[in-house]
Amino acid sequence: AVTMAATAQMWSKLRAAQAHKTLPRVINSGQGSHLTIDGKPYLNFCSSHYLGFAVEPRLKRAAQDAIEVHGLGTGYRTLSGTHALHLELESAIAEFKGTEAAVCFTSAYSANASAVQTLLSKDDIVISDQLNHASVIDAVRVAGVKNKFVYAHSDMSDLEKKLIAANELQKTPKPNGEHPLIMILTDGVFSMDGDLAPLPKIVELAKKHDALTLVDDAHGEGVLGKGGRGVVNHFGLDGEVDIEIGSLSKAFSVMGGFIAAKQPLIDLYMMSARQRLMSIALTVPDTAALLEAVKMLGESEELVQKLWWNVNHLRAGFTELGFDIGNS
Repeated sequence: AVTMAATAQMWSKLRAAQAHKTLPRVINSGQGSHLTIDGKPYLNFCSSHYLGFAVEPRLKRAAQDAIEVHGLGTGYRTLSGTHALHLELESAIAEFKGTEAAVCFTSAYSANASAVQTLLSKDDIVISDQLNHASVIDAVRVAGVKNKFVYAHSDMSDLEKKLIAANELQKTPKPNGEHPLIMILTDGVFSMDGDLAPLPKIVELAKKHDALTLVDDAHGEGVLGKGGRGVVNHFGLDGEVDIEIGSLSKAFSVMGGFIAAKQPLIDLYMMSARQRLMSIALTVPDTAALLEAVKMLGESEELVQKLWWNVNHLRAGFTELGFDIGNS
């Protein structure tokens, strides 16, 4: 009877919540500079398709051609789902990012979860920026790490205080006799305010206090750095950040995510990341379109330069009109 009452209460709360339900606007067009809603065109200021790849003819052709040759679906990467296109894409991403290797997932959310859960145990230590993306926060929860610190947003003095406290915890060995790992987690570009993490100082402090660094660069890919190589490249820190997480659905405009890092770490994720082992791989057309996107960014910096012309034009215009655009 108690169980039934609790269940009935749950349904009652859910039905009451329906009164506040909001529905998204329905789009009847591609995700370009304009969106069609209820038959009317609107300027699109709320997508993350920074380079226009969502409607790029070359990406569409690449997807269509791949479908004609290879079909649509794939499978589990550990069984029959690793396609030659997957390996080509991972190699292209690693070259683009300037890392030894890369591994792809069906979302950047999964990539973040894998990056933390696969490497850290509950007795390790994480130190996270206060304004990190939900996927970074959830990655720590999924990993079950007990020793968690949060530092004030981009406050390097506070980060160092947390690192000193973490070093004290690190002195106590884990049950297996090893000393705990410390991992600093930060967004590269913070998606709500558009400000950049102070990566040079974070890397400096990480080395000083024997900590790993993870940067979620979902909004830096295709935007910052040489030809859109991201926030790590933007700061001239290639090879200095341990784990780079990237999104394939923002500037790349398709779907998926990746981890880019040194080969031994990527090998660990390939063999042990549950989000990779227990989930279907990227589809054939998605993978082919992504390959074309990486290829296009490697060919020319023109698209990224055009983006920054637009950014500077918009920033100047909004500022002139009296809008407070913060540190974006």
